[in-house]
Amino acid sequence: MDFNKLNLANPLQSALKQLGHQTPTPIQAQAIPPLLEGRDLLGIAQTGTGKTGAFALPILDRLLRKKRHAPRKGARVLILTPTRELAAQIDDSFRTYGKEMRLFRGLVFGGVNQNPQVRTMSRGVDVLTATPGRLLDLMQQGHIRLDKLETFVLDEADRMLDMGFINDIRKVIAVLPPQRQTLLFSATMPNEIATLAGGLLNRPIRVEITPQATTVDRIAQSLHYVAKADKLKLLQHLLKNSGEIKRTLIFSRTKHGADRISQRLEKSGIRAAAIHGNKSQNARQRALKSFRSGQVRVLVATDIAARGIDVPGVTHVINFDLPNEPESYVHRIGRTARAGADGAAISFCDALERPLLKDVERCIRQRIPVLEDHPFHSEEAANADPRQMAAKNKANASRSQQQRRGGRKQGGKPGARNSAAKRRGGKPGGTGSGTSQAGSASPNRSAVAGAPSGGKRRRRRRKAGPARQAA
Repeated sequence: MDFNKLNLANPLQSALKQLGHQTPTPIQAQAIPPLLEGRDLLGIAQTGTGKTGAFALPILDRLLRKKRHAPRKGARVLILTPTRELAAQIDDSFRTYGKEMRLFRGLVFGGVNQNPQVRTMSRGVDVLTATPGRLLDLMQQGHIRLDKLETFVLDEADRMLDMGFINDIRKVIAVLPPQRQTLLFSATMPNEIATLAGGLLNRPIRVEITPQATTVDRIAQSLHYVAKADKLKLLQHLLKNSGEIKRTLIFSRTKHGADRISQRLEKSGIRAAAIHGNKSQNARQRALKSFRSGQVRVLVATDIAARGIDVPGVTHVINFDLPNEPESYVHRIGRTARAGADGAAISFCDALERPLLKDVERCIRQRIPVLEDHPFHSEEAANADPRQMAAKNKANASRSQQQRRGGRKQGGKPGARNSAAKRRGGKPGGTGSGTSQAGSASPNRSAVAGAPSGGKRRRRRRKAGPARQAA
């Protein structure tokens, strides 16, 4: 099948030809016909399968055939997505596919000044792409209304659930008009998303391209057992000694870890940048731009960006830390082997991560091949028992929680009492009065506000001494 047989409007056919797109992907071939008929759709497909085109093309076709003015402060189409990067990429796809039509677009997400977004929405838009937080914020301020919406797309629904957006999604759904076309796309189908889909969709067409949580066949996966302390050394070794590892995306479990990895790589002469939720939107866009252009070879990211980075030519994905959620492994490695290209995914695993590895392999229904031919191979990690490591991780987490609770019971943040004592002129850990412990009040003596200090009382007694003797 080619796009000519899908009966898309001529401006869309022309745009597809200019892009060199002749054959639809499997999800596009199965989703576009029912969407052109106005049906609701539940699409289950892993990342990189072309699902943005699967919903963007029929939506644009409908806008072309049913021309009407966008409602003031409103939109005809709303696409809700979890991350800023993914929102920007979807908006760019609508711009590219709709280049030969008069299309008003809006892009709404946090981390930037809201005023330009408010100005755009004041006149209304045909297509609004948004993240949940900023969308609800502008709705509550009265800058956006959705009562005239014709089509609603919920993209990356399971990622929305992982990021805690499920309540925000329900708030948005509550204000949508009942007569609308609704599309829900997800890479996996956990129970809560299935329940949401049941109440959101009206007799939907179900399109499932691949089994849930399977990985792309073209991705060569490998596993490196390594001690936690040697992970950075192994990473530097691979990047410096393998000519095949070119444009590389590295995933860290924490934001601090992402910054630390990129800084260490920079110091070793490897151009790198980091992207995570604590970065400003401008910083995130600069990092992505540098990665796309090839100015930096390595981009270090947290899972918040796992489905928001669509950069062609990523040769390798490296899991510096295994993910806590096994489904995230699929989304991470799906950043490579896109658009028909081959790719590779390398995962590091230390002893304490053996339970996470077990969950990942159960999720993808296969064992990841182990590579021992590197100078930092760890037999301890290779032979660690996942159940024992899980118990150890649980004990460590419980101990850390108890320590945090203990710190709160002792009066708040560590060092707060010492800082207060210094401000009063006392010694850290002392009474804070500027006197020695010998001159401090006894524990069973009540402190009276405004009472003279111990030094003042002693001076008064010395002055009153002769008078007392005379008496």
